[in-house]
Amino acid sequence: MEKVIKKCQFCAMNRLELLHQLLAEQPTDAFTLFALAKEYEKTSDLANALQYYSKLREINPNYVGLYYHLGKLQELLDKPEAAIATYKEGMIVAKAAKDMHAYGELNGARMIIDDED
Repeated sequence: MEKVIKKCQFCAMNRLELLHQLLAEQPTDAFTLFALAKEYEKTSDLANALQYYSKLREINPNYVGLYYHLGKLQELLDKPEAAIATYKEGMIVAKAAKDMHAYGELNGARMIIDDED
């Protein structure tokens, strides 16, 4: 079992290295920023995950998939107000993109932690 864990950790490091190389080549690529954030989440490096989600939000605020995952991370970091604001912002972006599936997911996530509705 220990060998399997070490192998998986090695694979995660390889993915991180590859993603960083891709980001060096295209520093504003939304998918690469999102993938880096998710990869850091998988390794429990939540500070770096938050950093890459935040960078993606600055570079491409219309990246609909960002908002659900960023909100969930903010919930995990015990920042419910930030998560609610992120979900609401994401709902606006999803509605503008006519992505009603994402809108519904964001609204559902918001309703679970938001006492106002």
